[in-house]
Amino acid sequence: MAALAEEQTEVAVKLESEGPPTLLPPQAGDGAGEGGGGTTNNGPSGCGGNVAASSSAGGDGGTPKPSVAVSAVAPAGAAPVPAAAPEAGAPHDRQTLLAVLQFLRQSNLREAEEALRREARLLEEAVAGSGAPGEADGASAEAASALLSRVTASIPGPAAPDPPGTGTSGAAAVSGSATGAAAPGKVGSVAVEDQPDVSAVLSAYNQQGDPTMYEEYYSGLKHFIECSLDCHRAELSQLFYPLFVHMYLELVYNQHENEAKSFFEKFHGDQECYYQDDLRVLSSLTKKEHMKGNETMLDFRTSKFVLRISRDSYQLLKRHLQEKQNNQIWNIVQEHLYIDIFDGMPRSKQQIDAMVGSLAGEAKREANKSKVFFGLLKEPEIEVPLDDEDEEGENEEGKPKKKKPKKDSIGSKSKKQDPNAPPQNRIPLPELKDSDKLDKIMNMKETTKRVRLGPDCLPSICFYTFLNAYQGLTAVDVTDDSSLIAGGFADSTVRVWSVTPKKLRSVKQAADLSLIDKESDDVLERIMDEKTASELKILYGHSGPVYGASFSPDRNYLLSSSEDGTVRLWSLQTFTCLVGYKGHNYPVWDTQFSPYGYYFVSGGHDRVARLWATDHYQPLRIFAGHLADVNCTRFHPNSNYVATGSADRTVRLWDVLNGNCVRIFTGHKGPIHSLTFSPNGRFLATGATDGRVLLWDIGHGLMVGELKGHTDTVCSLRFSRDGEILASGSMDNTVRLWDAVKAFEDLETDDFTTATGHINLPENSQELLLGTYMTKSTPVVHLHFTRRNLVLAAGAYSPQ
Repeated sequence: MAALAEEQTEVAVKLESEGPPTLLPPQAGDGAGEGGGGTTNNGPSGCGGNVAASSSAGGDGGTPKPSVAVSAVAPAGAAPVPAAAPEAGAPHDRQTLLAVLQFLRQSNLREAEEALRREARLLEEAVAGSGAPGEADGASAEAASALLSRVTASIPGPAAPDPPGTGTSGAAAVSGSATGAAAPGKVGSVAVEDQPDVSAVLSAYNQQGDPTMYEEYYSGLKHFIECSLDCHRAELSQLFYPLFVHMYLELVYNQHENEAKSFFEKFHGDQECYYQDDLRVLSSLTKKEHMKGNETMLDFRTSKFVLRISRDSYQLLKRHLQEKQNNQIWNIVQEHLYIDIFDGMPRSKQQIDAMVGSLAGEAKREANKSKVFFGLLKEPEIEVPLDDEDEEGENEEGKPKKKKPKKDSIGSKSKKQDPNAPPQNRIPLPELKDSDKLDKIMNMKETTKRVRLGPDCLPSICFYTFLNAYQGLTAVDVTDDSSLIAGGFADSTVRVWSVTPKKLRSVKQAADLSLIDKESDDVLERIMDEKTASELKILYGHSGPVYGASFSPDRNYLLSSSEDGTVRLWSLQTFTCLVGYKGHNYPVWDTQFSPYGYYFVSGGHDRVARLWATDHYQPLRIFAGHLADVNCTRFHPNSNYVATGSADRTVRLWDVLNGNCVRIFTGHKGPIHSLTFSPNGRFLATGATDGRVLLWDIGHGLMVGELKGHTDTVCSLRFSRDGEILASGSMDNTVRLWDAVKAFEDLETDDFTTATGHINLPENSQELLLGTYMTKSTPVVHLHFTRRNLVLAAGAYSPQ
């Protein structure tokens, strides 16, 4: 081993994407600096990787130490491509080669072994075993086995499986000691891990170059991008943020704390303003130990950051990095970024800014290509009293409201099957009870008196202010017929108010119920206990703040979700808790009933949404994919899909039938707090802490509008019953009304727009703003359109 260490070896191997591997001559200063080691790269299919294997003088003028990096890189699904090997000339070269070949054989990498042997022009017999002539002497065998031990010792154990597309087939890195030759006795032990845990995930940051060069690498790329043509600059600028984060984390992980601090201070100001919150978290990670418990960091490391770039811009970048031999940045691009390349014109700065901002970059285009049945289900036919039928014909434009479509369809609308609707029996839905049919008839009568809204006919707004809400109002819901309001409070109570003259009454006790004549016409009235009548009922049961509330469509039940990790189902007949659903391990931020009842959805701090049925104590589906808390949940009007908004700044649409994610919408610059579907099921509106309301075409998977005006978090969104007006409520104490018809007309949804995301949003959304209504000092927590299109708003007064 000592003899091996004295040799002054320096080899650089470069793998190009086209052509065979080539040997490069050694260059002065090509080493990895102090404590230098090899850098390995596993790139996506079709991208060339660069491997630098070198030895350097360690910065102290001492003897150069040997350092070798061996990498096997392959395109996805292809055989491993080996690194080129040195000529099998000198004895130490030959022993190094034999050790590597032996390692490849033991690791079952036959194809790599064969290709490596061919490259070194070795015959099969020469490495068939230690008994071959000229290689059986003890010193050679010892050196080969010691080298092999060092190769094995440098592998940190089974790494986390690479995501599809990275094309990694196996890599080994071996590096000489920075302070002296490693003695054979000081061989590191192999760390074997059963599961790809945190340290396995972080170990990808192990392969790194000269820490003092990181600033130069980044500055070089920055200079190149800023000097490129305008059409490419906007697209390539997307690289700044993910590269900055990964380079910083690499420095921290490899314990170059001063270099990391300097790198952060020098470049964090160049990042887009909407990444400031993430950078604040990043700045607190200054030691390797900090990284292990940090969820944000792990998310960034495990999910590939997605960039959508035109082919021309990508080729420009690739050419620049290969010319400069900027391996460090090229490695990060291949390891940690997913570049979604499209053919055509590069996007403008405005088009890119509209779509970026989420924790993991943009959505891949494939994510939004699956078919979505966004149409409405055919309504069951119900006999309607004669005196109302004529009026219904005139009113066929009335469409179902987002929240309770089954009660909101009328006459001729329900006779035709929507071509975009899912099959009627795609998911099992509860059958209509007699009371539901009566309610539908009542709904139809109300619909005939509905006010047709528009720019010239704005709705009245009735605001329910919660005064002296010292308990802290955290959630509100209103029944479809606008007869009840529920509030969830931070003191763990749920309070239900009647907003009609009819008071809330509980069912009589069992002993009293046995005395009632069950055949009488007014049996439903008789079972109610008049002594319990009151305007307010308080429901006790949760052990933490109540963050979500939702009435069932038939007004018999109320759901509430809480910080205590449970969702509770309350009876509005007895005002008691019927079930506590336990599945979330952390606070549950939102819950909502399906428009057809029976099913409900919940989302929480554990980053997943769960689909439940009222008669099952365990969830039917778990929707996993968000990288941060699920803040809000909504059912599609046809109940076949669930939308979730998250603190990872994305909105996802999930298929209830199979649990798949069928749409990912990116564009918000802050956590999403409100969602609503248009009554016809075609569009989705979302609101976030960035104060913007974004409009999405579900069928094409495209952003089609951006409404700017709010100056704080948008907490509530609702479409009017006919879908002509969108109301938004915010923490800035205002309700704003927007012209939804104008926002959705003349949409560009041709194939090119859908394929590339070249969306052109109107510069000025003020043309769509119909009115702004301010409260004195009350944030708007909830909005609701009554069946006649009156707006109800609610919030708790907050004294300044």
